[in-house]
Amino acid sequence: MGSVAALYRYPVKSMLGEAVSAVTVTERGFRGDRTYAVLDGTGAVGSAKHPRKWGALLRCRSRWDDRGRVRIVLPDGTALPAEDPELDVRLSELLGRKVFLSAVAPEHSRLERAVPEYEGGVPDVVRESASVDATGTSITTGSVAQGTFLDFGQVHLLTTASLARMREAHPAGDFDARRFRPNLVVDTGGEPGFPEDTWPSARLRAGEALFRVVVPTPRCVIPTLGHDELPPDPGIMRAVAREHRVPVLDLGRLSCLGVYLDVLEAGTVRVGDTITLC
Repeated sequence: MGSVAALYRYPVKSMLGEAVSAVTVTERGFRGDRTYAVLDGTGAVGSAKHPRKWGALLRCRSRWDDRGRVRIVLPDGTALPAEDPELDVRLSELLGRKVFLSAVAPEHSRLERAVPEYEGGVPDVVRESASVDATGTSITTGSVAQGTFLDFGQVHLLTTASLARMREAHPAGDFDARRFRPNLVVDTGGEPGFPEDTWPSARLRAGEALFRVVVPTPRCVIPTLGHDELPPDPGIMRAVAREHRVPVLDLGRLSCLGVYLDVLEAGTVRVGDTITLC
């Protein structure tokens, strides 16, 4: 079916992450992925899905060092370990309010998402219940997956076929895979279209690990934002909304790219490993 083209993990939620050549997959997902998040006193989990409030996190990079510690590189190039109390001070300055880094998800977490103008960005019933917050942004509020900083699935997969199809549909768009923050990028060769549309409920073997394909991945505003050297590109999600709205559970037809996976068998996955459906 294909092979592993790239592997990514994001030690701190909504910060830039790191490409790796191999990763250990545990029963909870990629080891070291979304281990930390930035929180505020209201219980809100820092997510660039609300760019006016948390978008500056995408100007920071998080990575695991050789000593098994997470280090955060701030926009000015300063690198601090996650345990350094100075980091909370610097992040609070960056975001303009008091925040702190945490490895523990709040029991009653709040995850805020900006409501996009294009159709298919959120379920219609959710759009109807949106409210405008102090930043002047129309938002919806949900939660992270219980006990984690994950939005939903344990692993996010993206195919080269889907990215190629979107480039054909919107040549002016910059469909760099990193915009979509995948864990696993699958090179599907010359396969056309959106092959992952047929995968939900299938099992997928990647290296030593076995996954179950759960559901298409609904997209938020994050792919339109600047990522490292990638500039903002507001046309990205309008193009996905035009070209690829698919049914997601009982939420209606949403703008999707990629699929979420759950882990069935732990193991190591390496770039170049064969991907098979089984």
